[in-house]
Amino acid sequence: MQVAIMEFFQRLSSPLLDKFFQLITIFGEETVFILAISLFIWCISKEKGFTLFSSLFTALLGMGILKAIIRAPRPFQVLPSVAAKRLQTATGYSFPSGHATGAASFYSGLALTYKKRWLSLIGALLIVLVILSRLYLGVHWPLDVFAGLALGICATFATHLWFQKIYADAQKYSKMSLIVGIVAFVVALLFAFLIEGGLADREAYSDPLKLLSLAAGGYLGFLWERKKINYSTQGTLLIKIIRFALGVAVIVAIQGLKALLGGHLAISFLRYLLVGLWVTALYPLIGKKIKLGASYLFEDSL
Repeated sequence: MQVAIMEFFQRLSSPLLDKFFQLITIFGEETVFILAISLFIWCISKEKGFTLFSSLFTALLGMGILKAIIRAPRPFQVLPSVAAKRLQTATGYSFPSGHATGAASFYSGLALTYKKRWLSLIGALLIVLVILSRLYLGVHWPLDVFAGLALGICATFATHLWFQKIYADAQKYSKMSLIVGIVAFVVALLFAFLIEGGLADREAYSDPLKLLSLAAGGYLGFLWERKKINYSTQGTLLIKIIRFALGVAVIVAIQGLKALLGGHLAISFLRYLLVGLWVTALYPLIGKKIKLGASYLFEDSL
């Protein structure tokens, strides 16, 4: 059945659909999630940003663990008839789909956050389209995307309200941020050296290393912000646009270190750690001290 489904999507292939699904699949990639959560944390609501980040991290961590345990090959590695596209997004093993997991978690999280029917419908449509894109591009089996769908939705529905409550309790928030941040930091750094030393499977653990590095910087930044920075997301529309644009420019620069310093996993560890810290603490800290006309990029929380 899975082979027949993969061959069906291969027969649909056309230049127009290639472009469409290569665009759609981006909505299940880390770049979109990082930018969207940054927008929430900087310009909309720290509580919503923390909750979306945490639910997504939980879902993707579960996905990474399953990939490392099961280590299933991708369709194009098994079926000569499958011509895969956008291979740069097909990292790690096949089961479950990271794109499906991330899309299901993030867009269902948005639906739970705002409880608006129109937003829920758009989120559901994006989840379905991302799932179809992974099948069309030949990088996942049907079982992979359905498992990712179930994992993403279940993880978010199980944790969303809990993370909201954690944020509201300063003591629990600080304790969680400290523990998760330190554990993620240690495990990610350990993965970097084990993989480069040939003692761990690069394909199984490279993506979890990046996720854990991002989480380490993010959660330690959340702790730092709550204790020492305490900024407000308020501001005029112009200030928010400038705030977001400048913050994203630095994220791009940090990720650009790969081109300058190479693909060593220690560099990946550093890049994702810095992105997490930048989004949650470093940028707000700097932004509170930079005057832009008569305003600050970030204001003190009321």
